[in-house]
Formats: sequence, C-alpha cells, structure tokens
Amino acid sequence: MSLPALSPRVAVTSGTFDPITLGHEDVIRRAAARFERLIVAVAIAHHKKTLLTLQDRLALVRDVLADCPNVQVLPFDGLLMDFCRQHGAATVVRGIRNVTDFDYEAQMAAMNAKLAPEVQTVFLLPQPGLQCISSTLVREIARLGGDLGAMVSPPVAQRLRAVCGAPA
Repeated sequence: MSLPALSPRVAVTSGTFDPITLGHEDVIRRAAARFERLIVAVAIAHHKKTLLTLQDRLALVRDVLADCPNVQVLPFDGLLMDFCRQHGAATVVRGIRNVTDFDYEAQMAAMNAKLAPEVQTVFLLPQPGLQCISSTLVREIARLGGDLGAMVSPPVAQRLRAVCGAPA
C-alpha cells in the first residue's frame, strides 16, 4: 500500500486529551481555520495511566468539535511522523502555553524534523485566558469536586463528574 502524498492543506495535532480542555479546543479551532483538513490524533497512551478511556477521549473530542466539519478525530499509536505520512499531513500543529511547553515542544519538533524533514511543525498559543489550563490540573479539580466550567466544555465536565463521582 502506498502512502498518500503530503499536502500542505492537511495538518495533524496530537495529544492524550485526558481530558480535552478549552485551551485545546481554542488551538484546534484556530488550526482548523487555517487548514483544509485537520486531524486530531488522540494518543492511545500505553505509557500513561489516563483517567478517561480512549473511547471516552475520542467521543469527547468528537463531541466538542462537532461544529468543525474539516476536523477528523482518530486514535493513534506509535510515531507521530509515521501517522502524518499515513494521512498525508505536511504540518503538525502544537499548542504551547508557556516556556516549559516551548522547551519540550522545540525538542520534539527538532527530533521530528530528523525523522521526517518534509513535515513542518508550527506552534499556536491558546488565548491568554486559557493558557493556565492543563489537563493535569483539570483532572485534580474534577477529583476534588471543583467547578470546571471555565476549563472544559459542558459535555467534558459532565463526563469528568461521572468518572470522578463528583456531584452534578
């Protein structure tokens, strides 16, 4: 089976999305406005103990981005550059919130460029009011029964409350 040609009109953004936050949504929506097709690659993440199952994470990402017709949500495992080649994506979009994210993402972009120099990485910052949100903090707030309204979309908050046993 031959791989599709890479297209500058196709991009991939990836993550565990455990859970997808408003910051993720912001970056994904802005990336979707710049590409003909954006694939959200939800990592199977064997190396992480996720709160939400892969099926939950895929369903929530699809649900909150249902109004973006050019966004496709797929599971992925393995090297992101292989995934990009398999789907004809010439661009990887990464969200960065701060200097710590930048340091990590710059290293990843450099390594990915060694693996697939034909695939470019671009960085987008979430809107300033969303830059403090992380999935790790959202999970902790959910476990403690805190208000998630300013951090995640309603279906995500509802699922987190169900999983964490927090009151509705």
